[in-house]
Amino acid sequence: MDILATTSAVAVSSYALLSTIYKSAQALYARPAMNSSQQDNLGRSEAPLPSVDVIVPCFNEDPITLAECLESLASQDYTGKMQVYVVDDGSANRDLVAPVHKIYANDPRFSIILLANNVGKRKAQIAAIRSSSGDLVLNVDSDTILAADVVAKLVLKMHDPQVGAAMGQLIASNRSETWLTRLIDMEYWLACNEERAAQARFGAVMCCCGPCAMYRRSALALLLDQYEAQFFRGKPSDFGEDRHLTILMLKAGFRTEYVPDAIAATVVPDSLGPYLRQQLRWARSTFRDTFLALRLLPELDGYLTLDVIGQNLGPLLLALSSLAALAQLVIGGSVPWWTGLTIAAMTMVRCSVASLRAREVRFLGFSLHTPINIFLLLPLKAYALCTLSNSDWLSRKVANVSEGEKEPVILQPSAGRSPASMGGVCSTIRKTGVSQRPSSLAAKKSVCGRDRSTAFK
Repeated sequence: MDILATTSAVAVSSYALLSTIYKSAQALYARPAMNSSQQDNLGRSEAPLPSVDVIVPCFNEDPITLAECLESLASQDYTGKMQVYVVDDGSANRDLVAPVHKIYANDPRFSIILLANNVGKRKAQIAAIRSSSGDLVLNVDSDTILAADVVAKLVLKMHDPQVGAAMGQLIASNRSETWLTRLIDMEYWLACNEERAAQARFGAVMCCCGPCAMYRRSALALLLDQYEAQFFRGKPSDFGEDRHLTILMLKAGFRTEYVPDAIAATVVPDSLGPYLRQQLRWARSTFRDTFLALRLLPELDGYLTLDVIGQNLGPLLLALSSLAALAQLVIGGSVPWWTGLTIAAMTMVRCSVASLRAREVRFLGFSLHTPINIFLLLPLKAYALCTLSNSDWLSRKVANVSEGEKEPVILQPSAGRSPASMGGVCSTIRKTGVSQRPSSLAAKKSVCGRDRSTAFK
């Protein structure tokens, strides 16, 4: 029993030491948002604004959710040329989203691409990228709505030709729905404003997240074949496309950045089942790309090495200490006080620091994430490591598409439509009766016909 107690104590002490060093460095390097004077200086640049292609891959999306996403894109205040490509990836509910497609097909800024069969998110993105020609490419998930200035702010960051990719800050649009969505919203804040912000200090954000990430087309042109042809153990790799493309950008010598004031609100899982399936998919993609990321470390700042160690060795030490403590309790009948108190102390310190940095008391509630991490996420990551060859999305169902469809169908715009007319989109959809499910945004009302800023509070 002494061996179990010693193992648990040593492992948790090592975890506490590593976590303290890592989180302290992370807090030190997590830089604040660019101040307004810097933005004004960049905004007054006389250089012509680059053209932007926005790619929105869709698969079985709720019509109202999709309409709200597209409305947020149509309402962007970017004064440069912007074209939106909506790629329907062989959805089974194509008849339900057809009213949305029809409305936006009449907007010259939108092109609707209907793929004959479900090919996966990555290939759907690539189909649109190869059909477009803008200087910059913005990937947006179909369940995400953007603040009106997101495109403009990401473009400012891409002003530096060394920047190959940039991501905005993610928040949970349905934060107020359940205890889990509130927890995930805090998790997103920490991932963006601690992890990504610190990595951005060295121009090496390790994952420009899929819901809102902008890329330089000239860089994509160099990497697109590699991106499309990713295999793992002889099988095509579909999910984890955002992390893989980001690492390819870094490998090619480009900087990857984070823009904290470019806010994107995305729908997050509201129950444990979908959340754990999402985390399993993300864990597999992270493990798959870890070795590729390790090869980059000699060329990057030493903090990035600490970052990789902290994110991979830290959970291993925590799992080891928890297993030893549990065995000590079950087999020996003794309470592992040192392990429990150390984990509790580390949790409260982290949550208190986050609460101070975010200036929100709610972050003290993030302490609930610790038992979820220990008892659910760590075992799930172990399972992910043992099933790396599994490429199932776990939440996707292949659409039933007519065998007669052989080629992608592109609905080209047939008439102009001003942004002022966008308010009728959701009402039109509702009149057709295509969906009875309420939108899952933070505010229960649709963003159509209301002040979109309420979705970003």
